Amino acid sequence: MNLPTERNIFLDAIEYSDVAERLEYLENACQGNASLRKSVEELLRAHDLQEQPLDKPAVPLVRNPNDGDATLEHATSLEPIALDRNIGPYRLMEQIGEGGFGVVYVAQQEKPVRRKVALKIVKQGMGSKEVIARFEAERQALAMMDHPCIARVFDAGVSDDVRPYFVMELVRGVPITEFCDKARMSIAQRLELFVDVCSAVHHAHQKGVIHRDLKPSNILTTLYDDKPVVKVIDFGIAKAIGQSLTDKTIYTRFMSMMGTPLYMSPEQAEMNTLDVDTRSDIYSLGVLLYELLTGTTPIDRSRIDTAGYHEIRRIILEEEPPIPSSRISTLGDRISTISGLRQVEPTRLNASIRGDLDWIVMKAMDKDRTRRYDSAASMARDLQCYLNSEPVEARPPSQWYRLSKFANRNRLVLVSASLIAGSLITGMVISVYQMSRAFDALEEKQDALREALIAKSEANAARDEIAKFSNSIVQSNVLLSSGQTHANSGRWQSAIDDFAQACTLQPSYYLPWVQRGQLYSQLHLWEESAGDYAKAILLGAPTDQPQWMGVGALLVMSKQWDAFEALVQQERKRFESKSEFDWQSVRNCVVSVKVGNAIDWASIVSKAESHIESRGGPDGRGGPDGRGGRGGFGGRGPDDRSRISPRGGRDDHGPSKGFESREAGLPPGPPHGDGLRVGGGPRRGGSLPLGAQYYVLAIGYLRSDDSQRALEYLDKAELDRGWFGIELVHSIRAMAYLRLGQKSLALAAMKKADQAIDRWAGLSAADTDSPPVTMPMPWFDLVEGIALYREATLQISGADPKSEEIVAKFREHALATIAEEI
Repeated sequence: MNLPTERNIFLDAIEYSDVAERLEYLENACQGNASLRKSVEELLRAHDLQEQPLDKPAVPLVRNPNDGDATLEHATSLEPIALDRNIGPYRLMEQIGEGGFGVVYVAQQEKPVRRKVALKIVKQGMGSKEVIARFEAERQALAMMDHPCIARVFDAGVSDDVRPYFVMELVRGVPITEFCDKARMSIAQRLELFVDVCSAVHHAHQKGVIHRDLKPSNILTTLYDDKPVVKVIDFGIAKAIGQSLTDKTIYTRFMSMMGTPLYMSPEQAEMNTLDVDTRSDIYSLGVLLYELLTGTTPIDRSRIDTAGYHEIRRIILEEEPPIPSSRISTLGDRISTISGLRQVEPTRLNASIRGDLDWIVMKAMDKDRTRRYDSAASMARDLQCYLNSEPVEARPPSQWYRLSKFANRNRLVLVSASLIAGSLITGMVISVYQMSRAFDALEEKQDALREALIAKSEANAARDEIAKFSNSIVQSNVLLSSGQTHANSGRWQSAIDDFAQACTLQPSYYLPWVQRGQLYSQLHLWEESAGDYAKAILLGAPTDQPQWMGVGALLVMSKQWDAFEALVQQERKRFESKSEFDWQSVRNCVVSVKVGNAIDWASIVSKAESHIESRGGPDGRGGPDGRGGRGGFGGRGPDDRSRISPRGGRDDHGPSKGFESREAGLPPGPPHGDGLRVGGGPRRGGSLPLGAQYYVLAIGYLRSDDSQRALEYLDKAELDRGWFGIELVHSIRAMAYLRLGQKSLALAAMKKADQAIDRWAGLSAADTDSPPVTMPMPWFDLVEGIALYREATLQISGADPKSEEIVAKFREHALATIAEEI
């Protein structure tokens, strides 16, 4: 006996109309072969989604409730989505529309802003590949648009039951024909409104999208500040030109018509190899204008409602519609109502349309698309000419057009006559050509003279511009030098003023922004510093200089994400290509995970760990007790005998203005600051203390989702008691414990981080109004500690009530320091 094949089982299964009987047959026929059954079920699903006019009862035309248009779409009895349901961040409030495969709801958006929007979602049970592809094509088509007369797309996503949706502007309007009638708009007012429709359609065509279903219900109109505004909606069957709106395949079924018959162009109804282009929408615009002028469509609605499929195609393809002014005379008793809605006497309605408006409409609706308007903009231009009492492009068929048709019928005779005439004309053309060359030579000389004068003028202007630019560069450099001198002498306001003038003189040069950013970071004005660094990096500043140490944490703390991503991209390239290992590049990368481009964390930690192992410890200074240097990035060496006071100054050596490191070459800074010299600082890429290297490696393991390894390296980092940033480990430890599910240990670590940050900001002192305590750590360690504390607090408790308060406290003290100088 032959084994059953996929084809035989499929052909037998489609004979079962009852679902239970079909499932029972498949169970027996496939004999437990899961792969065979899956293939047959896919064939059955594809078969069930197809229209089978011979196997199914005739599907009636569905009338759109908004404008009464008959469309060649199946009616559906699918249940609507329950209201008050949330789809993403949107709560459904009421259903306002329904198409062939989608439903439109009014939805309430709660965040990040509160507003009412329109949410369109695929109907339940309509999740075929073709439906999804068309839905995504509509979503992409709308997303490409940027025109005030086209509904805007705000958001898109997939619901919990895996149905795609998109959110767009909520248009509280009515079909354009209904709006014009209710407002009793005159013919001129209707034409002005229709010009806006043409503008929107032309914008869509420029974006490479053909709407293919322009009709009154898809052109909603409403009042904005007492001015009527149109909105083109529903790109559900839109077609792209020279591009793809979705990566899914959209299949237009054989012998099917896409669109609404009353407004459909002949090429949409015709079954041939000619593709539909933008002129199909021009035809639909002509039908819409016809209806706005006469109150009726070129093809009577009652005929479409009662005609069969082939009769509808014949009417669209073969019957020439009457011109608008002629159609007025057939309206009978309705003419009084229609003329009243247009604010014109019944006897004058025909005369108001006859002439130019007749030809504009008929040119747009010509069955030969080569004779229509070549664009919606051209049609709008003709209507504007009519409104301005200027000549219009549309004209009745000319004698030349009739002659061209005669020539096609008598081609052989005319070719012979043309050859004879051509010989005579050629001789005359050659003579004229020789004369024109002489005139051209003279004109070329005159053009060359004019170009030389223009070039001289442009050269003078360029010279003046270069001189002006050079002068501003010199002034800017003088101001930068002056600002740096003021900063090194503690004259903070004078330094700020000089840097501000330099930024004004050279706003597109990154150096003034970097210099001022350094000054602000020194003063603990971190928000201003982050803004300047962000401006500099977006201007293309290289980040391989010492001034950029710790800027990653500064940008993260200030939520400058675009600039942070640009910084990380540079650091990644430097880390991946540089032969000398650069710990700072690694540190700037791992300080946060909020970057647009994915980072290979595993590669980063592997390279960092290999660097440590290759040297027998961080930078070859490993030892049994795990001790290394002190400080932040550069650290404090064991030969520095200076002692650090609780308020950040020296006890016995040097001024008490701020933290000072001999190894790093840092001069005294402002009170409770780190004293980093503008333009100076530790060498970029220099070695980190032992504890700091283990700490950075621990963050890398946390980012690569290896929390256990992160904890191991945090333990090693805490062995370096000489490292001033040792309390930075608490926030990282809390996040690692949280990821391992050890909530109690995470809370304990978070408590230590909380106590540490209180000490840094002076919040644990009895006098809470006192300025922040400067720990023996540079500003970049302090900023990084605040940024990681905020990240850990948000992960564990979902709120961050303290870090903003701490930043504000440092800022308040910095402003007071500057004010004291003044």
